[in-house]
Amino acid sequence: MNRRRLTAVGSVLFGAFALAACSKEEPPKPAEPAAPAAAPAAPAPAPADDKGPIKIGILHSLSGTMAISETSLKDVALMTIEEINAAGGVLGRKLEPVVVDPASNWPLFAEKARDLIQNQKVAVVFGCWTSVSRKSVLPVFEELNGLLFYPVQYEGEESSFNVFYTGAAPNQQAIPAVEYLMSKKGGAAKRWVLLGTDYVYPRTTNKILRYFLHSKGVADDDILEKYTPFGHSDYQTIVADVKKFAAGKRTAVVSTINGDSNVPFYKELANQGLKATDIPVVAFSVGEEELRGIDAKPLVGHLAAWNYFMSIDNPENKAFIAKWMDYVKKNNLPGGDKRVTNDPMEATYIGIHMWAQAAEQAHSVSVDAVRQAIGYQKFKAPSGFTIEMDAKNHHLHKPVFIGEVKADGQFHVVWKTDGPIRAQAWSPYIPDSAKKVADWTYPYVCGNCTEPKFK
Repeated sequence: MNRRRLTAVGSVLFGAFALAACSKEEPPKPAEPAAPAAAPAAPAPAPADDKGPIKIGILHSLSGTMAISETSLKDVALMTIEEINAAGGVLGRKLEPVVVDPASNWPLFAEKARDLIQNQKVAVVFGCWTSVSRKSVLPVFEELNGLLFYPVQYEGEESSFNVFYTGAAPNQQAIPAVEYLMSKKGGAAKRWVLLGTDYVYPRTTNKILRYFLHSKGVADDDILEKYTPFGHSDYQTIVADVKKFAAGKRTAVVSTINGDSNVPFYKELANQGLKATDIPVVAFSVGEEELRGIDAKPLVGHLAAWNYFMSIDNPENKAFIAKWMDYVKKNNLPGGDKRVTNDPMEATYIGIHMWAQAAEQAHSVSVDAVRQAIGYQKFKAPSGFTIEMDAKNHHLHKPVFIGEVKADGQFHVVWKTDGPIRAQAWSPYIPDSAKKVADWTYPYVCGNCTEPKFK
């Protein structure tokens, strides 16, 4: 695909930037990156540019609490690799997937990432779902100069030289969703429940949303913020607290609950008789795959904000769904004809194709060559829009859709942007973040700075 040439910046772009790994309970904030001129401490050998297969790492939880969400990302990655191989591969070479299971264990993600880069010598890794897993692997990719494509919506406040973010930043999901719920069409909510799983993505997203709500005149007394651990299953007390908090004012719930905890949460809403007409819930981590495992009828009318829905009607999406269903049938995947597509699957599909396009353009699969070619890559996505990779902040420009849950577990789109919008890696609503710049092109050459590195 066509792209503008990135400005050459010499050897400074081979720097590594170490961020602190996050624990499950209280992930620390990322450390300031080191100066970009520093060379990687222990760079992994670059994949050989020969005629053999090109190894591609797939790093997703296939067991544990996140398997409900991540297994389909592994499956669609394998489908996309098969599709590219059928078209001749990359640079005339077949892609060879190397699949590992970090088992929803955040430290294990880092171990598996190190093995993929150092021992398996993969050219690129597609993986992670939770931000704590991404934070866990980030120091590994930056130390070893590996390349990660991260396909899930996240909290922002990050831009790494070694990561391309194909999921949404907060201004491509969370902020538009809250704006919609504030609008007359969305119900004109005046009181807000910020409910999430207890780790970095929900806490940071809710920090941004609290600042945003303050900017709209919402007082702290009208914001209720609660967190539960991964795998939490008893939402009786929390839902009762939500009902009590909602008395007297139009209230909406913003849910950043992740993994299999979504099932008992929505069941408890139904048990206590809470309908979308009473207290609408907008979810950022519930899509078609999560709804496939539950009775969706009690959820009808509740909302989700994504950059893609399976129900979108256009030729590109029809072709994507047809490829997926053919792959499911051919490989006899569990769930059969009940399998669905969702937003992170589309993001995975886009990311793998963009990496392949960049490798072809660079005439190489080395990390440094491909990274320079990924910026400005374009791809006609199943969403129906032509999606572009931002060369400066390493995020995709993405459209935003808000959908209502239907009884069949699909979504009816009730609002969407006119086209893709550029991601904000650093939130303009957090005072300190508003000053920061993510720009990996000259003269900034940084993901977290307030002035250019080169003047």
